[in-house]
Amino acid sequence: MTATGTPSRTPAPVALALPAGVGSLTTRPLTVGDAAAVTALVARCEQHDVGTVLIEEADIVGDWQRPACDLATQSVGVLDGERLVAYAEVYRGRWADAAVDPDHRGRGIGTALSRWTRRVAARDGGVVVGQPVPGDSPGERLLDSLGYRCLWTSWVLEVPAGSAIEPQPIPQGYIVREPRDEADLRAAWAVNEDAFLEWSDRERASFEEWAATVSMRPGYEGWQLRLMVDRDDEVVGMAFVIVSSGCAYVDKLAVRRDERHKGLARALLVDAFEVGRAHGGERSELSTDSRTGALGLYEKVGMQVTSVWRHWAADVMLASRP
Repeated sequence: MTATGTPSRTPAPVALALPAGVGSLTTRPLTVGDAAAVTALVARCEQHDVGTVLIEEADIVGDWQRPACDLATQSVGVLDGERLVAYAEVYRGRWADAAVDPDHRGRGIGTALSRWTRRVAARDGGVVVGQPVPGDSPGERLLDSLGYRCLWTSWVLEVPAGSAIEPQPIPQGYIVREPRDEADLRAAWAVNEDAFLEWSDRERASFEEWAATVSMRPGYEGWQLRLMVDRDDEVVGMAFVIVSSGCAYVDKLAVRRDERHKGLARALLVDAFEVGRAHGGERSELSTDSRTGALGLYEKVGMQVTSVWRHWAADVMLASRP
């Protein structure tokens, strides 16, 4: 796939040039069998950089099963023997993820991964490539030093365990229910994509891409997808909640433009938190960023910021620099 999603010949893999002095480290493309190793690596980095683990293996698997994901040409792993100590991937020539084990930082591996992501993005027709990193972290300082720029700020917010969630009655004429069939899933996808594309600079995700991280996500059950429907049973809002390690995380929340300012988003949010608690999520989390203007909505239901992330990006033309 090119950055615009049009079919193309399978591109040649881009080699990762590791710096001198890293010893016997080896590199290779990732495979689906590496999902657990990547999860463990990212978890070590999150624990070190923000003091908590946010990732779970289903996040990785969901991303990797998207139709346009090709690990053979869009990913690279760095190994110390059999142990994965760093990795990077680039999706659709724009969206990068990379991490270096805290024990292997300061050796130039992160810089090499940055150069690799820009080369992959350039190969795939990208213009800008970037990724989120924890605020005030070594990763942020590295990207800043490499000429990246901060495009937006994200916040992870939490309702702590034991804290009351302020009720929000569902407006008259609406109900919240689970999806019944694929038509409901497609309606939720359309509402989600329409809402996020009002402010996001990404392309429209296909239904298959969206479903890979929602209804096809490992462990998915129907109660996780909350649909706000009107008197005609038409989907006008949606929320997707994931429960993991005692946390109910609202991964997606959207309301159709013409149905806003009625309290539907807040009602969906409270419903998602409540159903998450009913399925073992003692505390509740979500994230938002500075492009949405939604921070105030979440603070009004008693959520508190627990970590700050920033999306740093660079022009892929930097890949040609030494």
